[in-house]
Amino acid sequence: MSLLLVMTLHTVTVRVNKELKEKMSKIKINWSDYIRKAIQQKIILEERRKAAEKLLESLKTGKHAVPKGFINETIRRTRETR
Repeated sequence: MSLLLVMTLHTVTVRVNKELKEKMSKIKINWSDYIRKAIQQKIILEERRKAAEKLLESLKTGKHAVPKGFINETIRRTRETR
């Protein structure tokens, strides 16, 4: 039995001026792959930023609390792994 995974890909078009295109052609890299990775990295950074904002907001409103013993247990585990 085999499993076939089908992924739908979409196209994103980027326009650059002639000078930039000429400079890009002198650098031998896969620009599609480079841009794809840059987009993925930006998405990860934005998701982390939003999560940090949400955490800070919950800390300000007091909706978030550190479980009892968590800090001591974390310090203990960190020391044991040294």
